[in-house]
Amino acid sequence: MADFDVVVLGSGPGGQKAAIAAAKLGRRVAIVEKRNMIGGVCINTGTIPSKTLREAVLYLTGLNQRELYGASYRVKDDITVADLGMRTQHVIGREVQVIRSQLARNRVTVLQGTGRFLDEHTIGVTGEEEEKKVSADKIVIATGTSPARPSSVEFDDRTVIDSDAILHLDKVPETLVVVGAGVIGIEYASMFAALGTKVTVVERRERMLEFCDLEIVEALKYHLRDLAVTFRFGENVAAVERRPRGALTLLESGKKIPADCVMYSAGRQGKTAELNLEAAGLTADDRGRIKVDENYATEVPHIYAVGDVIGFPALAATSMEQGRLAAQHACGEPAGDLHDLPPIGIYTIPEISFVGKSEDELTRDKVPFEVGISRYRELARGQIIGDSYGMLKLLVSSEDRRLLGVHVFGTQATELVHIGQTVMGCGGTVDYLVNAVFNYPTLAESYKVAALDAMNKMRTVARLTAEM
Repeated sequence: MADFDVVVLGSGPGGQKAAIAAAKLGRRVAIVEKRNMIGGVCINTGTIPSKTLREAVLYLTGLNQRELYGASYRVKDDITVADLGMRTQHVIGREVQVIRSQLARNRVTVLQGTGRFLDEHTIGVTGEEEEKKVSADKIVIATGTSPARPSSVEFDDRTVIDSDAILHLDKVPETLVVVGAGVIGIEYASMFAALGTKVTVVERRERMLEFCDLEIVEALKYHLRDLAVTFRFGENVAAVERRPRGALTLLESGKKIPADCVMYSAGRQGKTAELNLEAAGLTADDRGRIKVDENYATEVPHIYAVGDVIGFPALAATSMEQGRLAAQHACGEPAGDLHDLPPIGIYTIPEISFVGKSEDELTRDKVPFEVGISRYRELARGQIIGDSYGMLKLLVSSEDRRLLGVHVFGTQATELVHIGQTVMGCGGTVDYLVNAVFNYPTLAESYKVAALDAMNKMRTVARLTAEM
C-alpha cells in the first residue's frame, strides 16, 4: 500500500488547490515544498509581492490623487525600499499563514524539502536531513516556473537582475532599463516610473502586449510616456556591460543606454530540471514545460501536471482551477472543463483587463461587430476618484447582439471585467446591460453607458442602411 493516495509537488496556486480538493474527497494527501517557499512563487516572489508593491507605490506616491490635488502631490517625498518592502512582507506573511492553516485544517501533510522522482510512484524528498522516500498512487506536478536567464547575460542580482531579484534591490534606482515588454516587464516598468525612476523599455518586437486590444495598449503607452518611460521597439540587446556605477546596455543598432540597473524580463522557465522526470518516464520541452491532456494527465496516466509548468495561460487564477480539476479526475470524481472565458488582468499603472475577443481577432475571423465605449471622465465616479483617462470597451455582435469581448483600461479594470465575463458566460446580450440598473455613482455604470453607445450605433447603421 502506498504512503499516500495523492502527492503534490509544489504549494503554489495549482498545487495548493489540487491538494485541498483531493483531501476534501477523503484521500490521504501530502504536499512537497521547500521550508521557505510555502505558497510557491506566487506568494513569495511573484504575483502577491508584485501586486502588493504596486499598491504601496500607488499609495506612497499619491499618483491616483494628482488629478485632484495637483502634479506635485505626494504622500511621502523620499520613498525607500524599506517603505515598499514593509507592506509586501506583511502581506506575504499573512498569506503564508492562511495557506498553512488551510492545509492543516484539511489534514494535508506538508513534506518540507525538494522533491524528485525515484520511479513513477516514488518521490524522494531532500530537506535538511537525508532524503526521505514517499510513495503515492497519484502524483500532481505543480512546480511552477522561474525567470528565464539568457546564458549570454551575466546576472549579479544587483545591477543586472531578473524579476525575482528586483524585489530585493537595496534602493530605488534613479534609472532602469527593462529588457522585454511582456506582462512582467511592463508591470515593473510602470511601477518604477511611478516612483520617479527614469525607465527605458527595450523590446525586439514592434509593439508590446500583442495579445491586448491595440487601442488599450496605445492608451497605456501614452500614460507610461507621461511618466517619462522611453520605449525602444524593434531593438535587440547586443550586450550589457557592468560598470562601477551601474550597467551600460548596448543595442544592436548602436545605441548605448547607461542605467543604475538592468532588469531582464525574458519569459519564464518551467522548474522541472531538479525533478528527475526520466525516472518517471516523462520529459519536458526546452522551456521546461510538461505536456498534458484535457484532464491535465501527462503521458504517464497517474501523473498530472498543472499551473505554469504546463505553459499557457500561466495565470494564478487558471492554475487554481487546473489543480482542482486535475485532483478530481485523479480521484475518479466527475470533473468539468475549464471555462473558456478566462479573464486576463495586467497590473500595470493604470491597469488593463479583458475577456473574450479583440477587434483584431474578430476582423480576422470576419465576424461583424459594433463597438461601444464608455470613458471614466463621463462618469460621476470617474470624477470623484480623479480618473479621467479610464475607459471600457464592449465588442457586440451586429447579428445577435451577444457580447464578444470586454476590454477595460484604468482604475479597478481587473475587478470590472468580471461583470462582462458573467454576462458573456451566460450567453447574455447587450440588451441586458442597456436595461440593467447599476448603482450610482460607480465605475460599473460604464457598462450601461458603453452598451447604450453600441446599441445607438447599431440602430443608426440599420436606419441608414434601410434608407439607402
